[in-house]
Amino acid sequence: MTSTDVDTHQYETLRTILDQRWACRQFLPDQVPHEVIERLLTLALRTPSWSNTQPWQVVVTEGAATDRFREALVAHVRSGAPATPDLAHPAGFSGPYRQRRKESGIQLYESLGIGKGDAEASLRQFVRNFEFFDAPHVAIISTEDELGPYGAIDTGLFVNTVLLAAHALGLATIPQASVASYSPFIRDYFGLPGTRRVLAAISFGYPDTEHPVNSFRTARADLDEIVTWKTD
Repeated sequence: MTSTDVDTHQYETLRTILDQRWACRQFLPDQVPHEVIERLLTLALRTPSWSNTQPWQVVVTEGAATDRFREALVAHVRSGAPATPDLAHPAGFSGPYRQRRKESGIQLYESLGIGKGDAEASLRQFVRNFEFFDAPHVAIISTEDELGPYGAIDTGLFVNTVLLAAHALGLATIPQASVASYSPFIRDYFGLPGTRRVLAAISFGYPDTEHPVNSFRTARADLDEIVTWKTD
């Protein structure tokens, strides 16, 4: 193969996975077999990292453990406990970032028939985040504090690999910063050390393809909105 050759099969396989993957917001109750979850995570371990540090750590719930965690987290959120994420939320959304976020929110609420100003329905949908959208499994993704921002970046790469590998195995996922917003509770619940920083959760399982909330797909920016070419 020369430097100008392209392995078309590999390219098209990856393109198909990237094009088809989506954020699932309603799951079927069916458990994913343990061996399938192992295949998924074993593949994700191939994620690259700085000096091969592999900074990610994962807690995966199965069966009754998911239901117990779901109930405990919802009770904690409903108690009025403040969100205290380990990774700071964005300071704001402006320009194209605000527009893209707004469009995604409109698609979500329209799919559910939630009208503008319907505070009760909006709150209910907010709580659905902490119910993991009825997913039978949730993965808590964390890294060590001493590894700093680049440990978090590497762990973010791991999250993306999990999402793509899951889709390749016929599973649906949704990455959730909302769950990680309650990091101290999660650390205490799972007995994680105080040096562990919770970055995200991934709820996963089999999708309920008949539910309207799973009917929309978000758009992606054009290349010229993202790339600046320098040739001189």
